[in-house]
Amino acid sequence: MGAYENNFPAIRCDSDRLFDSVRELYIYEEAPLMDAIRRGDRPGAVHILNHLLVHIYSAGAERSDLLKGLLLELIVMMSRAAVAAGASQTALLGLGFRHLAELAAIDDDEALAGWLRASVLRIFEAVEACPGGPPDRTVTRALEVIRQLAGESPGRDEVARRVGISPSRLGEILRERTGRTFSELVAEARIEMACGMLRETDKPLAQVAAECGFCDQSYFTNAFQKAKGQTPRQYRAARKSQNNPP
Repeated sequence: MGAYENNFPAIRCDSDRLFDSVRELYIYEEAPLMDAIRRGDRPGAVHILNHLLVHIYSAGAERSDLLKGLLLELIVMMSRAAVAAGASQTALLGLGFRHLAELAAIDDDEALAGWLRASVLRIFEAVEACPGGPPDRTVTRALEVIRQLAGESPGRDEVARRVGISPSRLGEILRERTGRTFSELVAEARIEMACGMLRETDKPLAQVAAECGFCDQSYFTNAFQKAKGQTPRQYRAARKSQNNPP
């Protein structure tokens, strides 16, 4: 990657809580990084990652296992964004196994940063190799609207109106470029919205369910467990354990 140029808002990295500081920075940069992946904007993603890497280098080897968990989560999210951009799910699954194997062998921060660079470049190559290349602005805008309205359970007509195309054409384009139906993309956006709330707030599960567009907590729990392999309560507990190590 190119030389780092610090023109981002300053975010303090306290020496006594370096992992937590890096995680705060990761959350701050998460949305623009995911958008860069969906747009196929390699320079934009590289610029954001350079910012993250500066702080990863400063985080100290004694916290490397925690940083590994954080960056693995980042790569998994980027892979999902790549699939939304049209990359092959089979190709991304293969990359996922490769990334895990490489990560297990890393024992210092410099190697960790190098792994992140290489993993991100592979994800972009998977996006660029998909038929038709990165998604056009219509697809990008539709995905943005779906994420913005996720808590309101947006209908296809409303999203199509905001994007400026017919509902039937919207469904066709999304299916062609992401491999998923409109309903599947809305469900995924609602789950990801819930993940953010579970990580970043202490709101009751019933409130999280309501704000993310689920009709009740039971349905929310079932849908979340099907998507993530664990209940919302388990997901929140695991993230809190990562953030507050013994």
